[in-house]
Amino acid sequence: MSAPRPASLRGRPVVALCGGVGGAKLALGLDRLIGEDLTVIVNTGDDFEHLGLHVSPDIDTVLYTLAGLSDPERGWGRAGESWNFMDALAALGGETWFRLGDRDLAMHAERTRALHGGTSLTDFTTAMARRLGIAARIVPMSDDRVETMVVTEAETLPFQRYFVGLQCEPVLKRLEFRNAERAAASHQALAALRHPDLAAVIICPSNPYLSVDPILAVSDLRHALDDVTAPIIAVSPLIGGQAVKGPTAKIMAELGVPADSVSIARHYRFLNGLIIDETDRAEVDRIDLPVQTASIWMRSLEDRDRLAADCLDFAARLVPGAETGMGR
Repeated sequence: MSAPRPASLRGRPVVALCGGVGGAKLALGLDRLIGEDLTVIVNTGDDFEHLGLHVSPDIDTVLYTLAGLSDPERGWGRAGESWNFMDALAALGGETWFRLGDRDLAMHAERTRALHGGTSLTDFTTAMARRLGIAARIVPMSDDRVETMVVTEAETLPFQRYFVGLQCEPVLKRLEFRNAERAAASHQALAALRHPDLAAVIICPSNPYLSVDPILAVSDLRHALDDVTAPIIAVSPLIGGQAVKGPTAKIMAELGVPADSVSIARHYRFLNGLIIDETDRAEVDRIDLPVQTASIWMRSLEDRDRLAADCLDFAARLVPGAETGMGR
């Protein structure tokens, strides 16, 4: 395990905003370090109905990762997966562009059954986290449907068609988060952000545009963040102008935004601090807020623990009255 959390944060709640694979790695480190004091608010803009099932890709990635069930090679789905269902579906001429493993199907089937029976997505996710032995609270950003739509040069695509079906190949012009302004934030998410003893909010190194912006588009959550007095920090998803995984740098280029930490800081205008990779140290003086440099590439479990500890330590030093040295 990594170093203990700073004394000023001990026993106090922390909120993380998270998307899929990259964000889930840091969420795992935070869960291992602070457990039940952590609430992870997860993007649901990727959710969609497929083969009659309600699929929540980012929620499931976080659940499987924190439960120790995720596939370490793919970074998504369950370890030890088999594909008999997909093979049989292909033989029948069914849709196979979005692959659902045999083990993974159980989660989607149970979620769909529960939602049809009147259970909220928040309550279902909470129940699954407890059943899988996860100490942290895992909550969706909203129980209402929010759809991330990708506007390309040729057409407007549902997120999964763009991301999985077309492998992010079309040039992205802009993103739309349908129903976000009307969607109500998850009650557990709002309660976590409004906790009177909240110690910090950490934006995980998920794709800012595809994974974090849908969360911020839910007006209740954005207003709750505006009212947070605890330090809000983010971990950059870029190392040397490139994303470790995913299309972040490609999307930034298509939007005309430089792929650097300066742009990440400007994108999240409400931040109190930003953690960037050590290789990007030269960018520190161009960022108009406190910066901490660290190794942010999480190859191992020890890396996840270390970065989680760095986040908590950085947040503790941003509390008014704390030491201001940022260890640049």
